[in-house]
Amino acid sequence: AAFGAGALNAIAGGGSFLTFPALVFTGVPPIVANATSALAVSPGYLGSTLGFKAELRALPAQRLRREMLIAATGGVVGALLLLVTPAKLFTGIVPWLLLFATVLFAAGPALARRAQAASAGGHGLARWREPGLLAVAIYGGYFNGGLGILLMALYTVAGESKLNTVNALKNLNSLVLSWLSVAAFVLAGAIAWREGVLMMLAATAGGYVGARWSKRLPVAWVRRGVIVTGLVMSAVFFSKM
Repeated sequence: AAFGAGALNAIAGGGSFLTFPALVFTGVPPIVANATSALAVSPGYLGSTLGFKAELRALPAQRLRREMLIAATGGVVGALLLLVTPAKLFTGIVPWLLLFATVLFAAGPALARRAQAASAGGHGLARWREPGLLAVAIYGGYFNGGLGILLMALYTVAGESKLNTVNALKNLNSLVLSWLSVAAFVLAGAIAWREGVLMMLAATAGGYVGARWSKRLPVAWVRRGVIVTGLVMSAVFFSKM
């Protein structure tokens, strides 16, 4: 599952639809599974961020530091919210979170087009950029599914017109909030280390292979596969409620 998740994230995203259910189905409690899933996919954010170094260097350093601080704060807040959520309550909302993330993933291209149209039409909501980032970061710290789509939509609506810049900011802030939330999970003892380390290695290998496959596989096919997987996993979790 982790190998597949790494490959999916390299091609189209949606890897958490594999890692989280796999952990739950093998007996890991849902909150620990969510934390361990975040650990498993976290190394991939570093490589993605390094791939956009030139775009990040072109942005004002003060703005980057401020937004990284906001992302870090949101990631920690989201992680703490997860840790204080009663296990029974979290088990009940997991199917809804998976379904929300699946719908978000499916609507991703349409959201991007609307966001670009709003930005191009002079309707950029720049004043909501930082509050929106905080809200998205809290969601990402709590549940990682669909995080990248939310960040890309946020930055596009907020006025970023260059796709590479949007991707660079998305990757950087995903890295920051993911690693800070994982650090909170580690300190709280919420990581299943045996499964987590194995999945980190497998996801990293999957990311390398996925990067090569991405040049051959039609992304539309992969996206359909991710959506079907998300819907199936949502249905399975709903059936267990």
